[in-house]
Amino acid sequence: MVNQDTDRSVVIPNTTSDGSGRNPRDYEVGVPVAAMSWDDFRSETMQLMDAVVERENMIKALRRVERNKGAAGIDEMPVSELRPYLNVHWSHIKEELLSGSYQPSAVREVKIPKPGGKGMRKLGIPTVVDRLIQQAMHQVLSPVFDPFFSDHSYGFRPGRSAHQAVLQAREYVSGGRRWIVDMDLEKFFDNVNHDILMSRVGRRVGDRRFLAVIRRYLQAGTMAGGVESPRQEGTPQGGPLSPLLSNILLDDLDKELERRGHAFCRYADDSNIYVQSRRAGERVLVSITSYLKKKLKLKVNKGKSAVGRPWQRKFLGYSMTMHKRPRLKVAPASVARLKSKLRAEFRRGRGRNLGRFITENLKPLLKGWINYFRLAETKKIFDELDGWIRRKLRNILWRQWKRPWTRARKLMKLGLGEARAWRSATNGRGPWWNSGASHMNQALPGKFFDGLGLVNLQNELRRLQCVT
Repeated sequence: MVNQDTDRSVVIPNTTSDGSGRNPRDYEVGVPVAAMSWDDFRSETMQLMDAVVERENMIKALRRVERNKGAAGIDEMPVSELRPYLNVHWSHIKEELLSGSYQPSAVREVKIPKPGGKGMRKLGIPTVVDRLIQQAMHQVLSPVFDPFFSDHSYGFRPGRSAHQAVLQAREYVSGGRRWIVDMDLEKFFDNVNHDILMSRVGRRVGDRRFLAVIRRYLQAGTMAGGVESPRQEGTPQGGPLSPLLSNILLDDLDKELERRGHAFCRYADDSNIYVQSRRAGERVLVSITSYLKKKLKLKVNKGKSAVGRPWQRKFLGYSMTMHKRPRLKVAPASVARLKSKLRAEFRRGRGRNLGRFITENLKPLLKGWINYFRLAETKKIFDELDGWIRRKLRNILWRQWKRPWTRARKLMKLGLGEARAWRSATNGRGPWWNSGASHMNQALPGKFFDGLGLVNLQNELRRLQCVT
């Protein structure tokens, strides 16, 4: 069978004829897909495991794992102990990988709250050794599949980003597709069918050893509370291979949407299809739901999936305005999620030095958030957030000052007259009321917090957009 994308070329890992390994960063353009049968293609990937264990590929993977750090798996080995462990055990691990007999360890189950407090999300944390092997396999497998992925797929791919997906979505809406089919896959990573996924990987991978190790990673048990549970379906989030495997499986969905001529954007399991009417959207939602169920054994979450207007839905944290040429804005749910994170930080900061708290806790969080939302074209929400954050910080200081005498003395030190300082310090109102009152705004203006290193979201947005 010949791939539909006949204008593309196959990018194959550059293995030697005897399968003795290769440099994982060197890729060569092979023959065009139109001139190559899939049997020929798979024959070019018969030695992928040799490429995985090749020295330079492993060193690159090791550096990546060390850079990412991360929690320990069920063996409680931290990343810092990985190199010494490999010095002793790598030859044995390599021999098992090359023979196809390597057995991964179970993953450690961790549950984290979903955004908005809507339940818990399961993560599977592999041991650091398994993270290393998965990363090395990812580095070899990605160049085999990525050239064939849809141009509408943006998640976890080199040279692609969520920002590109958001900008493309805006272009669809600007072009007149002002209805969205917002699809949410129900517990996608928990419900992946192993046989279907392995059949998709096997389309382009001919190395049985490589395929066997991937299946063992899929079937590796989950350890929770000291009890190991086998896994018959799903690919746990937390390992380096999971995002690539999800793209391999959902590429079938992308190709089906392309075949039908739909305009869409997909980022991991988050897919939006853009149509010109509600009726068309409802028809597409029913049809694609049926396709996913029959072909990929995946369920669409009917409670979260809907046909709606772009300004009523969100995509990757962004929403849009109702203008003919819509403007991007931060979705209300994303603002609520930031406030929830900040509230948790403010509770931890009540007894700490304010400058150190801002530098160590708030600055990294706010920098990362505004950097992601730098595409926003409506500015009002950033001004409101700046004011809310400063008020929360004034609230912390008012609580720290505690007694009326201390509050009066601090207010006078910050420039208020004695009479007003005493009147404010003894007004009997609560901390939140005082943090928004004129005496605290005058004593602690925006410049005061700028001096402590607080990120001003409005100013940072202007700077980022000028740089871009």
